Amino acid sequence: MISEMQNTFHSINYNGKLINLDEPKLMGILNLTPDSFSDGGQFFNEKSALLQVEKMISEGANFIDIGAQSTRPNAEFLTAEIEIERLGNIISLIKKEFPNTLISLDTFYAEVVEFGFNEGIDLVNDISAGQFDAQLLETVGKLKLPYVLMHNHAEYSKMHQKIEHQDLVLTLNYFFSEKILELQSHGIFDYILDPGFGFGKTIEQQFQLIEELNYLNFGKNPLLIGISRKSFIYKSLNKSPLEINEETQKLHLKCLQNGAKILRVHDVGEARKTIQDFFN
Repeated sequence: MISEMQNTFHSINYNGKLINLDEPKLMGILNLTPDSFSDGGQFFNEKSALLQVEKMISEGANFIDIGAQSTRPNAEFLTAEIEIERLGNIISLIKKEFPNTLISLDTFYAEVVEFGFNEGIDLVNDISAGQFDAQLLETVGKLKLPYVLMHNHAEYSKMHQKIEHQDLVLTLNYFFSEKILELQSHGIFDYILDPGFGFGKTIEQQFQLIEELNYLNFGKNPLLIGISRKSFIYKSLNKSPLEINEETQKLHLKCLQNGAKILRVHDVGEARKTIQDFFN
């Protein structure tokens, strides 16, 4: 059943075109990393990456989210130069092969955003809320790119430390209200909010957050949800990241019912079925 929050019209503007988020969208994950927690090394060359992109698009992905740096706990910290080296030509190759697919770049570096813009990205997905690189928000505003604003610690080294929250939703709403003003001061007016599952929150808090999503920013801005293969799900079930698809889809459905507009996922086909179930 669609909640009342779902009646709020949401869209983002890219290159003068509106993306209507009334119908939830899917963001397929492409990790160009050797060390991501569930698929590291699988798509580390252009051929395998393009095949994976083709598969995700055929299964219904609206966005492809490309990341060159793992943000799992204890992952190696990479410089902007290494991220750019890993990205190589993959963005422009995807744009050439799949020109109608929107490309999101997962980075917290202004230099990498500049590189991605020249290669053809449509969206910046930043886990840091502009807190790890002082030039990032200015760069996004200058390039007039839509932006994903994620709740996180202010320091890279602390992003997986659990935060003491008396009221998690209140904490996130305060964070988003302050950061939205900062975005607007840099000329960023097309933004999507991400609660930051997997960053600074206990297992219990993350399940609570799914139940209370519709209170985040009171439905004023579209929400992106990234719970695919996250540890708060598989650790609570004593399973591996690849064994929790059924449970994840149930949680995806709950997120959609509570106002999510974009699901960031590894398993696109299964998530597409969940969106279909949402409308039935």
